[in-house]
Amino acid sequence: MSGEDGAARGTVWVVAGAPGAGKSTVAELLLRRLDPVPALLDKDTMFSGFVAEVLSAHGRSYGEREGSWYDEHVKVHEYGGMTAAAAQIRAAGCPVMPVAPFTGQVRDPDRWRSWVDALGGEPVRLVWVASDGATLRTRLGGRGRSRDSGKLDGFDDFVARVRPEEPPPVEHIAVDNRLDAKPLQQQVDAVLARTDRPCGRAPGG
Repeated sequence: MSGEDGAARGTVWVVAGAPGAGKSTVAELLLRRLDPVPALLDKDTMFSGFVAEVLSAHGRSYGEREGSWYDEHVKVHEYGGMTAAAAQIRAAGCPVMPVAPFTGQVRDPDRWRSWVDALGGEPVRLVWVASDGATLRTRLGGRGRSRDSGKLDGFDDFVARVRPEEPPPVEHIAVDNRLDAKPLQQQVDAVLARTDRPCGRAPGG
């Protein structure tokens, strides 16, 4: 697909997974290897300060970064902004890498297809960072960020909501970042070697 000026659209590399799964680490490893280097759109970098102000203005806890209120009043605008920015950046041919949980988008095939369209169409490659409850508890607790307090306070509900071990039912490339997994660099090398053929399809895909 081409942009408005006839240039081929840049590839979108979506790095998704549960909070604490290691998305930023995987994104950094990919950025070191990809040529041309995608423009990085990290949700926390882009919106952390804005989110803190919104939560404060509404009398919500600073650590409330999950749940129905957050989804309705904050996350929809975070993801809307990231989607619009990604589509604009790639229209002239620049690849782009949005990094966020994107739980709703990657868990629903219809919603995924709609999101791909909103991003400007193919090529869109989903790199899903797999984790598990034990790993998330260790990493969220270890990084000591106050914005993770809500997740840790209701940890069982958080894990049930994000389903860190359940692969998305859409085409994707999985990177396993559980505590006992293979080295990430080795897995990222394999990801880049496999991107010319379909991988990570849902059963029957």
